Amino acid sequence: MTKTPHDRWAIAAMCAGLGLTVIAMVIPYVDRATTQLLADHIRAGYPAYTRTRVDSAVTTYLVLLSVIGALGVAAWLWTAWAVHAGKRWARPAATAMFVLGAGVALTGLLTRDSSGDTGLPASLGWAGTAPCLAGGLAVALLWRRPRRA
Repeated sequence: MTKTPHDRWAIAAMCAGLGLTVIAMVIPYVDRATTQLLADHIRAGYPAYTRTRVDSAVTTYLVLLSVIGALGVAAWLWTAWAVHAGKRWARPAATAMFVLGAGVALTGLLTRDSSGDTGLPASLGWAGTAPCLAGGLAVALLWRRPRRA
């Protein structure tokens, strides 16, 4: 695969996606220290839960979201490296990572738990989908054909 100007823009979009992924990883920790939106969401869905049980659920979500975020960071770095190195398999790999990442983000946004409500509050779910915008742009740029001179 030869490098094109689109590849450079795709790498820039991947860097933006990496940044958005890191921000999406940090937001739940900021929420826990400030607004406690996730704890309130769990408490509203499960009013019989004790404070200890709500805290345990929040901690479980933080671990889960951190692992998903760390995998996302690794995927961004790996695909950006592949594009920069001009690997032939970079475009299909970036596309597969986008599909996988979007699937995980939509799962976090839309999955309902046993209370009947979504597992994550909408604002945290939407924050998890933000990196997908950069991923979609990167994939579109990678598959775009260069203009003929």
